[in-house]
Amino acid sequence: MLKSGTFLQNRYEIISCIGSGGMADVYKAKDHKLNRNVAVKVLKQEFRDDKTFLSKFRIEAQSAAGLSHPNIVNVYDVGEDHGINFIVMELVEGITLKTYIGKKGRLSVREATSIAMQVATGLEAAHNNGIIHRDVKPQNILISMDGKAKIADFGIARAASSNTINSSVMGSVHYSSPEQSRGGYSDAKSDIYSMGITMYEMVTGKVPFDGDTTVEIALRHLQEEIPSPRKYTPDLPFSTEQIILKCTQKSPDRRYARMSELIRDLKESLVNPNGNFVVIPMVDRKAQTHRMTESEMRMIKNGSLPSYDRSISTGAAGRVEENGSVSGDGRQYGYGSTYYENTGYQNPRQDTGQDDYLDDLESYLEEEEEPAPRKKYPSSRKSGRRKKTMSSRLEHMVTILSILAAVTAGLILLWIAGRAIGLFGRRTTNATEISQSGNDTAARQETEEMVVVPDLTGLEEEEARKELKDLQLGAKYQGEDPSELPKGQVIWQDVSAGTRIRKNTMIGYRLSSGSQTTLTVPNLENVSEEEAENALTSLGLLLSVDTSRYSETVQEGYVITTNPGPSSSVNAGDTVTIYVSQGQGGSPITVPDVTGKYYEDAQKALTDLGLYCFMTEEEETGVEPGLVISQDQPAGSSVATGSAVTIVVSKRAQEDITILSQEGSWTCNVQLGAPEGYDGAMINVRIVLIQGDVTTELFEGYTVFPYFLNAEGIPGEDTGTVYVYTLDDEGQVTGSVAYEVPFTNSGE
Repeated sequence: MLKSGTFLQNRYEIISCIGSGGMADVYKAKDHKLNRNVAVKVLKQEFRDDKTFLSKFRIEAQSAAGLSHPNIVNVYDVGEDHGINFIVMELVEGITLKTYIGKKGRLSVREATSIAMQVATGLEAAHNNGIIHRDVKPQNILISMDGKAKIADFGIARAASSNTINSSVMGSVHYSSPEQSRGGYSDAKSDIYSMGITMYEMVTGKVPFDGDTTVEIALRHLQEEIPSPRKYTPDLPFSTEQIILKCTQKSPDRRYARMSELIRDLKESLVNPNGNFVVIPMVDRKAQTHRMTESEMRMIKNGSLPSYDRSISTGAAGRVEENGSVSGDGRQYGYGSTYYENTGYQNPRQDTGQDDYLDDLESYLEEEEEPAPRKKYPSSRKSGRRKKTMSSRLEHMVTILSILAAVTAGLILLWIAGRAIGLFGRRTTNATEISQSGNDTAARQETEEMVVVPDLTGLEEEEARKELKDLQLGAKYQGEDPSELPKGQVIWQDVSAGTRIRKNTMIGYRLSSGSQTTLTVPNLENVSEEEAENALTSLGLLLSVDTSRYSETVQEGYVITTNPGPSSSVNAGDTVTIYVSQGQGGSPITVPDVTGKYYEDAQKALTDLGLYCFMTEEEETGVEPGLVISQDQPAGSSVATGSAVTIVVSKRAQEDITILSQEGSWTCNVQLGAPEGYDGAMINVRIVLIQGDVTTELFEGYTVFPYFLNAEGIPGEDTGTVYVYTLDDEGQVTGSVAYEVPFTNSGE
C-alpha cells in the first residue's frame, strides 16, 4: 500500500486509498501538473513481476487512453516509477454498481434498463475503436453522484484475459462467457454475454450461477442453460427477460451481433415492455455430424469406394505447379495456376466427324416435313440452312403458343363475367365490397388494439398504476404539485380520460403534494389528548402521538408540548406530534444550566441525561444569535426521565445585523432528524443548503437518520436552510423537510 503524500513521477501525489481489487489498489491523488484530482490504479506485486502481463497491459492501457466517451472512465496516463506500475484515470465520485445492487437488493426494471443502455453505449464506442473489454461486471461499473454509469478497467481486463479464471478475482468468472471460460476466441459478443449477466443481476439481485470454486462456476456457464430471471422476479416484463436471454446464449451466433442492436431493443422495451420483438435465432441443425454405416466403413477400409468418373465431372478445382519466368528477366520462379477437371463443357467443341446435338435436332425437325431431294452443300451453307430451319420452326411454335394464350384469357374473362351475373353460381364480390371488407377487417383489428384512457384523478399512485397496467398502458411519474386533494393522489394526467389510444402508450401523471395553505400550530399544553387530536384534525393536520415522556407539572393523559411547537407555521396535511404525559415517574434527573451555551451544546447536554429538548427563538439585543437565553425548567430542579425542557435561543434582530468576524471558516455541525415515515433503514435522499441566493448540494445517496451534518457556509452568513429531499428508485423527489441551521465562525 502506498502512503499518503507519496509522489509518482514527481507529478501525482497520493491522497488516500479508495479501493482495492484482485489486480490493483486504487488511490485518490492530486495531479499537480494539471491541478486536478485523479484516480491512480497501482498494480499489485504479483502482476509487477509478470513481464508478459506488463507488456500487454501497457499496450492495452495506451489503446484505452484513446477512448473518450461520457460512459467510459477515461484513462489519462500509464507509467512506471521505481517498480510501481500504474495507470491514471478519471476520478468518479460514486459507488460501484455491485455496491449499489447490494444496498438496494435489486433494481427496478426502468433503472436497470437505463444503466444497461449507458454501459452498452460506452462498450459500443470501445468496440467501434477495436477495443474489447473482456471483463464486464458490476464491480467495473461506477455510478456517479449524478446517476451516470461509467465502465472502467479497459486495458487491464484485456491484458489479463488469458488468465481470467486463474489470476482474477472470484467475481470475474461469474460474468465470463463460455468461450472465455474454455480459453477460446473472444470478441464483442463476449462483452454482450457479460452485459447480459450484469443485467440479470441488476433485476434479480443475484448471479445465475454460483459455486465454491471458479472451475465449478465456469463449467456451469459452459454446460447449463441460464435460468429465467422471472424465477426470482415474477413481474419482470417479457421483453426485458427475452433481451437478457438473448445476450446470454451459449452460442455467440445466437446473441446480439453488436451493441447497437442491444441498445435498440433496450429502448423498445421501455415503451413496449410486453412486446414480442426480441428475435433469438434458432439453432441450425442441418449440419449435424453424419454417422457412417457399417457398409460405408467396410468400403473405406477395403479401398472399394467408387473411383472418379470423368463423365460426371462438374469441374472441381485443382492446382498445377510449374516453373516459369514471370518477371521477364530470365530468372525462374515457381508459380501456380488453377485448372478444372476436363468435362468437355469448358473446351471448344471439336469436329469428330459425327453428327452433333444440332445435327440430331435438324434431323428430327426434317422428319416431320415432306421429304424433298437433298443437295450436298459445303459445310458453311449447311450451317446457314440449319439456322434458317430452326428459325422457321421457332416462329411456328410462338404462333401456336400465342393463340393458346389468347383462348385461355378469353375463357377466363367469360367465366368471371358469368360469375358476376350469376350464370355459374354465387355472384362474385365486387371491388367496392372487397375494399369495404378489407376496411372492416382493418377497423376491427384497430379497435382491438385501442383502449379508453381511464380517469385517474383522486386515485392513489399504486391504484392508478395498476389500472393502467390492466389496460396494457404504461405509467410515468412526472412530479408533484400543490392541491386540495390529499397528498399522494393523482391530480393530473397528460392524456384526458375517455380518449381512445393504442395499447402500450405511456400515460404521464402528477401527484398532489398536499395543500400549501399556511396554518399555525395551536398551543395545546395541558390539553387532554382527545381535545388536542380534535383541534389538529379540524385544521386539516395529521396527528402523531408520543406517550414515552414523564412530567412533573403535566398530569397523565395531557399534552406536554407539540412538535412543531406552538405558533409554528405548517402546511395543511403536515404531521404534528403531540407528547402526552405519563405523569410523574422514572428516576429523578437534575436539570443542568444551559443558558449562555450554543443551541447544539445545550441540546446535547439535555438529551445525554435522558431529557427531551425543544427550542423556540426570540430576538434579544446584545446577545449573540444561537445562544440560549433561558430555559423553562430551572437549573438544579429535579424532573423525571423523559421530561421535556424548552430552551429559548437568541434570534438576530432584523434591524441590527452585524458581522463580528468573517475570518476563518463558517461551519455548521448539527444533527438532522428523520423525515416523515422513516423506518430506520437506509433511504435515498438529496441534501441541499440554501444561504441567500446560493444553493449548494451537500449530499445525494443512501444514508440513515439521524444524519450528522458537517457543512461549510458563506462567510458572514450565520444561518442557512437545509432541505432533505427523499427520492424514489428513479431519483424522483417523493417528499421534503426543511431545517433552519446555525453557522459559527471558527476564527472568532
